[in-house]
Amino acid sequence: MSFVLDCSMTMAWILPDESTPRTVQLRDSLIERTGVVPGLWPVEVASVLLVATRRGRIEERMWSPLVRQIGSLPIETDSETGRRALTDALLLAHEHVLSVYDATYLELAIRRRLPLATLDGELTAAARRAGVEVLG
Repeated sequence: MSFVLDCSMTMAWILPDESTPRTVQLRDSLIERTGVVPGLWPVEVASVLLVATRRGRIEERMWSPLVRQIGSLPIETDSETGRRALTDALLLAHEHVLSVYDATYLELAIRRRLPLATLDGELTAAARRAGVEVLG
């Protein structure tokens, strides 16, 4: 079974100071599962890598190995994110007081009827209110 993968969980998989036994277990489950991400996910991941570098958490030389590590994972990018951003995601963002970015993950989980892998507290709460299973 697949699951929707958000940026916070992705970063826990690749940034050494964010990993936990539970996040490692979920990452390892990708042997049998696929992570599904909205179209904005690569932009968010790149932004987090840049911020982590600016804050001294990682060095720029780590970008290529980290990107390769992410690229080796079975991740499917959903093609409908853009079409849903101005409709369903916007409504979910308003209803659950989320950013539209976070609401795209929730919209994807609802639309595909998949659990959501996130470490974001507000997104977790919104997903649970919407009846979406949360992994994380």
